[in-house]
Amino acid sequence: MDTTATPMMRRGDWLRLRTLIILRWISILGQLAAISVSYRYLDIHLPLIPCCLVVALAICVNLFLTWYIPGHRHLTENEALRTLLFDMVQLSLLVFLTGGLSNPFVLLILAPVFIAASALNLRTTIILALCATVCVSAVTLWHLPMELSDGTLLQTPALFRFGFWLSIVIGIVFTSVYARRVSTEIRTTSNALLATQMALAREQKLTDLGGVVAAAAHELGTPLATIKMVSAELMEELSDRADLAEDAALIREQAQRCGDILQSMGRAGKEDSHMRQAPLTTVLREAAEPHLSRGKTVHFTSEPESGSDARIPIIQRRPEIIHGLRNLVQNAVDFADGNVWVDARWSDREIHIRIADDGAGYTPQIIARIGEPFVRARRLPQDLILRPDYEGMGLGLFIAKTLLERTGAHLKFGNGSDPFLAPEEHPLRSGAVVDLVWPIEALVTNDGPLEENRPFAL
Repeated sequence: MDTTATPMMRRGDWLRLRTLIILRWISILGQLAAISVSYRYLDIHLPLIPCCLVVALAICVNLFLTWYIPGHRHLTENEALRTLLFDMVQLSLLVFLTGGLSNPFVLLILAPVFIAASALNLRTTIILALCATVCVSAVTLWHLPMELSDGTLLQTPALFRFGFWLSIVIGIVFTSVYARRVSTEIRTTSNALLATQMALAREQKLTDLGGVVAAAAHELGTPLATIKMVSAELMEELSDRADLAEDAALIREQAQRCGDILQSMGRAGKEDSHMRQAPLTTVLREAAEPHLSRGKTVHFTSEPESGSDARIPIIQRRPEIIHGLRNLVQNAVDFADGNVWVDARWSDREIHIRIADDGAGYTPQIIARIGEPFVRARRLPQDLILRPDYEGMGLGLFIAKTLLERTGAHLKFGNGSDPFLAPEEHPLRSGAVVDLVWPIEALVTNDGPLEENRPFAL
């Protein structure tokens, strides 16, 4: 599938300055509240002036950013790095002044790393994670101990300090990996869904265009017939003037040509039922049509289940169905050795379609992840030889799966044979297999039988 990519912001340009300013104000309020409660109510003697100076520094930076830089501005990667690094150092200074690892708020040093892992590039995340580790290690070794008003020092045993340090370092690594993994998957899925919407919109436009063509053929039929009739009368009246009769004949000829063009572009009738519904086999062939001339043989079979109505069901010609089936057929043609089978079966309760090929099938490392967007399997040397230009990312299968599931289909991916069998032991349909099952009511239209297309004549 060829989907035109839309311009997207780079990962590092997603953070707005206003977001970080608001988060810093929340942090400042929390720091002031913690200092006040500790000093007034917990009887802890803190170096108030240095602590207030560190908080005042954060206030001054926030006011400067608020007044002189537009808050809606998106930060570059380096600007976001400097902003988060400042927050980390400022908090580390407070922790240094208030007991080091004895201060439970030391965990907040992880916040800038978590933000970077969620919204910034891997390089920035690694830099901030290393800086956080350095800051935690520094306040572990060097800090001012917390002191009660009576002079008692609040000291944490060395073994506990080491345990706290180790847990925070492990937390930095874990939260970085976890946040980045989750945010990457969410972002990947969002991008893939955007591509799905674009593909569906494109297919819907093509369907709408077919309706416009049919309407144009219907509406222009009458004026073209009038032109043809009048030109025939002019030819009779101007039979004694050869030059003018020749012009009238040319008008009639061009009117007839316009009618032939319209007849080939669209079916007669502004409300053509074939634009909304078609037999199941017709929809399958329409979906596979772009890939029928690509050097592989596509076989179509259709039959009812035993005891079911032998008539081919009339189903809805929905863009999601056509585009989804087209992607599955494309994938089968891409990887088939020479043959692709599209089998249709139906019963009174469901419609079953199977798309199979005689290729190598899905690899073991990829079959469990089929349907996920942007799945890239490691390409083996034999794959490079067979398909040197193939750069599949799994997006086509994701789009097909998403669109078809929206119509009520249940999809199952598998292989037609055991991949460990010898080539001579493989059955005919030994490659990838996709089974699609719809409840009969999800596809079969209730509009009644198709109307006959009326002949288009001038």
